[in-house]
Amino acid sequence: MTEPHSATPSAHDAIAADRFRRSRGLWRIIALVAAVVAVLALVGRFAWFNPPVGDRIARITISGTITTDAARSRTIDALIEDDAVKAVIVAINSPGGTTAGGEELYEDLRRLGAAKPVVSTIGELGASAAYMTAIASDQILARRLSIVGSIGVLYQHINAGKLLDTIGVDLDKVASGPLKAEPDYNEPMTDEVRASITDLVEDSFDWFVDVVAERRDLTRAQVLALADGRIMTGRIGVDTGLIDAIGGETEALAWLAETREIDPELDIVGVWPKPDDNWSLLGNLIGNGARGALGLPEQGPLMLDGLVSLWQVDPTP
Repeated sequence: MTEPHSATPSAHDAIAADRFRRSRGLWRIIALVAAVVAVLALVGRFAWFNPPVGDRIARITISGTITTDAARSRTIDALIEDDAVKAVIVAINSPGGTTAGGEELYEDLRRLGAAKPVVSTIGELGASAAYMTAIASDQILARRLSIVGSIGVLYQHINAGKLLDTIGVDLDKVASGPLKAEPDYNEPMTDEVRASITDLVEDSFDWFVDVVAERRDLTRAQVLALADGRIMTGRIGVDTGLIDAIGGETEALAWLAETREIDPELDIVGVWPKPDDNWSLLGNLIGNGARGALGLPEQGPLMLDGLVSLWQVDPTP
């Protein structure tokens, strides 16, 4: 009986094994290159912001709903102290926001304007508190078909009393005074409450009208004729004195060169909103992940409660 011979690899098996080793090595190289590219991309994405050097023009972008913002105020304070910033362009595309947010931004930009030239450009929209922002600058530019104006103040109240009655919900409260926590959303406004809210709106409105008259060199009567909440195009804004000229950033640079002797070739550096750093990016990732886990969109409208100077309140739920 003959013993079985030990199996020996055939030439075909040897070639296949060699090809497998070569392909495995190739894929290892590809994986290594991909990892290096990914690391470089992450380093570039998460690198700390390096502040620019040399003379420059700063750009502050105001978009979306305007609210109070301590970080934005600190950024403007830093611009005031930075001698390398020769001028500031405020790029506006906003329907407005809270009255306090508009007032804060107006006052911050007025302090900035006392230190260096400030010019505003309005894109699609610069209404209500966003127009309040624009008048803080030395020059306002808008496109012919930009929407501007809407000088006014708004307080909205929802009376859901009938809905609550329908679903059988009865609300009760104990308050220290008749106007505490009023108006309540389960009943109509009383005359006393309406008078109180009217005083609030009119006081804010009077201040708004006064600063428009002061900054645009108009009489109070001229401003009141335009301050019925109406919106208008940029072209009509020029005719009424609310806007200085038609244009955008190119025209803003030309104005700075002609009237303030600012070199239009200076680099324009965006300073607000601030670029994301490592930690804010991580926070955004965690925050968006949490919103997603709750079934909420990563980005959503800001719901405002209180006194606002806004052209349109976003109806999106």
